[in-house]
Amino acid sequence: MITRCFSLELIRKGFLSPSTNVTAPDVGTGQREMAWIADTYKQLHPDDVKMASMSVSLEGKTCVMQGFGNVGYHAAKFLSEEDGVKITAIIKSYGALINDEGINIEQLRQHIDEHHEIETFPCAQFVEDGAAVLEKECDILIPAALENQINLDNVDRIKAKLIVEAANGPVSFGADAILKSKGIVVIPDAYANAGGETVSYFEWIRNISHMRFGRMQRRHEEMRGLQVTKMFEEATGNSVSTHLRNTITRGADELDLVRSGLDDTMRTAYQEIRETMLSDENITDLRITSYVSSIKKIARSYLDVGIL
Repeated sequence: MITRCFSLELIRKGFLSPSTNVTAPDVGTGQREMAWIADTYKQLHPDDVKMASMSVSLEGKTCVMQGFGNVGYHAAKFLSEEDGVKITAIIKSYGALINDEGINIEQLRQHIDEHHEIETFPCAQFVEDGAAVLEKECDILIPAALENQINLDNVDRIKAKLIVEAANGPVSFGADAILKSKGIVVIPDAYANAGGETVSYFEWIRNISHMRFGRMQRRHEEMRGLQVTKMFEEATGNSVSTHLRNTITRGADELDLVRSGLDDTMRTAYQEIRETMLSDENITDLRITSYVSSIKKIARSYLDVGIL
């Protein structure tokens, strides 16, 4: 019962894919089902959504990425292309690339696709001891490969200011406590990896509805943008440039809407975690706060469905 309710709660909050094998609830509509409907209603009201403030720019920050698979590649790509982060090192199982001026992620991806290795990549220095590159000075360290990569053997030499756990359990229990004592912030895997499950949930919703996101409203948004453009031109007597016109009149496509929903979900989740930490002086790190926040949600769900 506990496992089932926990899984259902994570599905409702968008942190677990609905395709996950979860024991089905009893047939019929009662207090529990009405609670789910009420919860969905609350989620649709923007007044109840608290957005996290993202006031600190990532522009110019340095990042070391361990792993260059699906997670590592896309994280490095978006950080460098959209946020202006310098990816100064890419670590693979057999070595690492280093370029303090920043590695061009698409060039590296094309090189790997063609040569199936990184040793001969011309725009960075290759070193064989990839594990040691975890200790390279940087603003952000993203272990996106294996577990226990930061442990008691190397934690004292870690120089990153922020660690984002994009792998499952890349920081050992003992190392986690030491990082905390050093003032290094760790964004836990339970939160950092929730984005993939959130998008899986969106995909599930799209598949059961048999309709792509944006199909209903895209043309309406384009017409509204065109009307705004014409109104501006009539009011000012000036013509809008082709680039600006295309930007204003473009309706959101499926990718835009999915990324918007993901952004909203992750910001809201982080804000809840942050508020939980600020509300209790005994909680001083994001990992424990994530657990506390999750347990509170489960408890609230239990109360809503009448279990407690």
